[in-house]
Amino acid sequence: MTSSSAPSPRPELPASPRHVHLTAIAGVGMASLAGMLRAGGYDVTGSDQAIYPPMSDVLANLGIAVREGYRAENLEPRPDLVIVGNAMSRGNPEVEAMLAAGIPYCSMPEALMRFFMQPRKRAVVVGTHGKTTTSAMLSWVLHETGGDPSFMVGGASRNFPQNFRLGAGPWFVAEGDEYDTAFFDKGPKFLHYDPDALLLNAIEFDHADIYRDLDHVKSAFRTLIARLRPSAVFAACADFPEVRNVVAATGREAVFFGNGPGATWHAEGLRDDGSSTRFTIVGPGVRRDAVLPLPGAMNVANAIGVVTLTSLMNIPLDGVIAALATFRG
Repeated sequence: MTSSSAPSPRPELPASPRHVHLTAIAGVGMASLAGMLRAGGYDVTGSDQAIYPPMSDVLANLGIAVREGYRAENLEPRPDLVIVGNAMSRGNPEVEAMLAAGIPYCSMPEALMRFFMQPRKRAVVVGTHGKTTTSAMLSWVLHETGGDPSFMVGGASRNFPQNFRLGAGPWFVAEGDEYDTAFFDKGPKFLHYDPDALLLNAIEFDHADIYRDLDHVKSAFRTLIARLRPSAVFAACADFPEVRNVVAATGREAVFFGNGPGATWHAEGLRDDGSSTRFTIVGPGVRRDAVLPLPGAMNVANAIGVVTLTSLMNIPLDGVIAALATFRG
């Protein structure tokens, strides 16, 4: 099947699917979502092209059957829902079989929101870099301060056995990717997450395959910020002029951190010995020493972002500083 015509209106998503199939399952985000679904009690299958370690081992250890290649037969027995990876496109035989059969389908961020994020408060980390480290750091801080968070991050955190977790606490931490969502949804992934707490690290030109120029990138972030609910808390990095410009253009209030103009929180006195970094956290009425067992000013910048956001989330600073001291990267 090689049709490239526009698909028919999407079938209504099932309220309570049992069998969920993921295409392009070996991507980091899709594999993590597959693991979360498996942990949530769903029957999970998947398909991918030329899958190999480490992701093949990760999925096998999760007990998830993966079919090699993209074929119509991968949809037998018929799943209740197909989650379509953004690497998939029209003309792919599995995609065309899914559309022809009228099987309900959605994107990875839709599924993450629908199954796991919707009933929780959502802390989302966005920006053209720094998302993975900062979201892992925020997850660890919430864990160590008794928040028992759920999370899904785009890399392996040394503080957790997996890069996803289903906790009993109120918060779900996620990376908000500015890359497009799926062949049927060309908007950024992060527009699906409706944050209660948003941390914006950086805006620079990236993803030249889907963004024309820097202003095109900025427009995606402007849309995200403009959609924030009034009750949402928002921390933004003052070190990047484009961050300050985008926030100003939306008229949205943010608490800034870093060394740029208007920063409310910043770090002073960095002392990096090659394996850990000591610094002083400076904020409103606050001057506290801290240590991060990682080298480099960039890790400290990420930590100050976490300090800023958690202050807005009413997490006690003592607990945040203690958790930072044991964050392993």
